[in-house]
Amino acid sequence: MAEITAGMVKELREKTDAPMMECKKALTEAGGDLAKAEEILRVRLGNKASKAASRVTAEGVVGVFIAADAREAAIVELNCETDFVAKNDDFLAFSSRLAKLVAESAPADVAALSALPLEGATVDAVRTTLVGKIGENISVRRFHRVAAEGRVVSYVHGGAKIGVLLDLVGGDESLARDIAMHIAAAKPKALSREGVSSELIDTERRIAREKAAESGKPAEIVEKMVEGSVQKFLKEVTLLGQPFVKDDKQTIEQLLKSRGARVASFTLYLVGEGIERKQTDFAAEVAAQAAAAAAR
Repeated sequence: MAEITAGMVKELREKTDAPMMECKKALTEAGGDLAKAEEILRVRLGNKASKAASRVTAEGVVGVFIAADAREAAIVELNCETDFVAKNDDFLAFSSRLAKLVAESAPADVAALSALPLEGATVDAVRTTLVGKIGENISVRRFHRVAAEGRVVSYVHGGAKIGVLLDLVGGDESLARDIAMHIAAAKPKALSREGVSSELIDTERRIAREKAAESGKPAEIVEKMVEGSVQKFLKEVTLLGQPFVKDDKQTIEQLLKSRGARVASFTLYLVGEGIERKQTDFAAEVAAQAAAAAAR
């Protein structure tokens, strides 16, 4: 009889998302054969793809497509559970096909994209098949389509973890690429001050006021300090106000003006941005389940 180790149980659980005690039972029944134990669990608990649907997908890639005339483009964030799968060729190909489909079909939202035909099935059916093949949950998180005023350029960085689409009017290819790279590096939240949400500005103003109040200065001075802090913040988070990463003596706004160009829009995707990653203490989980079993 093969010894069933905690590592074997952990590996099977990560593949199937089944409870640990069920994983241990399946491994025991399979004589320690991981593949056979996985089959036992799939029969007992249902299809692996459906079990994976509850798992957090905070890794993944950004897929980008630009039409030949550079007037239509799309960017898609496709998520998975681990960075290992984010490098999988089938996963990467799926992200590219999705971006092309978004650019060509202009779906209204993720649900509409999921229902579009792809390779003789629907996007969601292809996704589900890929989940079953790879063994991880896969989800289409978001996308954006651009119908350009000028021409679209893209920049993808860090193993497709950061993706940028830039619609530039005027200028040239070199300028467009420089600004797209700047966006990836500096991560502006908006093109200009008008694009920064009032909630974000209010939060920054509240923080600045609390800090300034600690100085003990008169109220009118405190208000000037607050306004100065807010204006500095707006320069830091808006593309036009940021110093150009390749020449910090000029802002992006000044650079564009000197080259007779303007940015119509940009889209920046950071994979997993805002997704809470689940932290699992495997040893504690094993201890807790063992204690519960002993109590029964």
